[in-house]
Amino acid sequence: MHMADLGDVRLHYRIDGPKDGAPVVFANSLGTDMRLWDPILPMLPEGLRILRFDKRGHGLSTCPPGAYSMGALVSDTEKLMDHLGFQDAFFVGLSIGGMIAQGLAVKRLDLMRAMVLSNTGARIGNGDIWADRIAAVENGGIESLADAVMERWFSADFRASVDLELWRNMLVRQENAGYAGCSAAISGTDFYTTTASLRLPTLGIAGSEDGSTPPDLVRETVDLIPGSKFHLIRKAGHLPCVEKPQEYAAVITDFMRSTGHI
Repeated sequence: MHMADLGDVRLHYRIDGPKDGAPVVFANSLGTDMRLWDPILPMLPEGLRILRFDKRGHGLSTCPPGAYSMGALVSDTEKLMDHLGFQDAFFVGLSIGGMIAQGLAVKRLDLMRAMVLSNTGARIGNGDIWADRIAAVENGGIESLADAVMERWFSADFRASVDLELWRNMLVRQENAGYAGCSAAISGTDFYTTTASLRLPTLGIAGSEDGSTPPDLVRETVDLIPGSKFHLIRKAGHLPCVEKPQEYAAVITDFMRSTGHI
């Protein structure tokens, strides 16, 4: 485990793989930490140099006072990749991580050779939805939202399994201020125009039972980028890397190969 001091925030990060490996960056969703990617890492090709990190207000990273802007989250990621020498990377972003990917690709295309936009959108929800969610967290903590979040995150079959508790526990142990701060960042983001200007290899991944970013939203977003691809993972919700790790890993591995990253 390592910490990177980026000025107004210190980010917890981890790098796996050889120093000369093909660089891959994973950015996780709202309410999760870098462990989100644990289920798929053993299924990825050997020899990759993989960077994972906890965004501000999540996991073991620091939690500056909110609200946050998407620009700040993009800047955090940019500074971290510069600090660690990650350029021309294959970037996988899920949910808010996919929004960070879109913003970073527009700002610093040199950092990214291809991206996976998983369970995300150019815009997610609306101001009223996020205002209600922020108010709920401020008044009752993340616990007050946890059961509803589990319904959006996972299919009915997964919610009936004992493993659900792992992910519910991860959610409620995030910082309330960090969850609210990143919710504000999502609320204020509309990337339709800027994402439509992008020209880089892009794969969209959606879960058929995703209650947060439905497949149509993901497809609409990646369709903004000419030549993009789309893959639907059936019987999975908002976190298909958890519910269907083998299929998820296979799909992004195939995309890595198609872009010449490996």
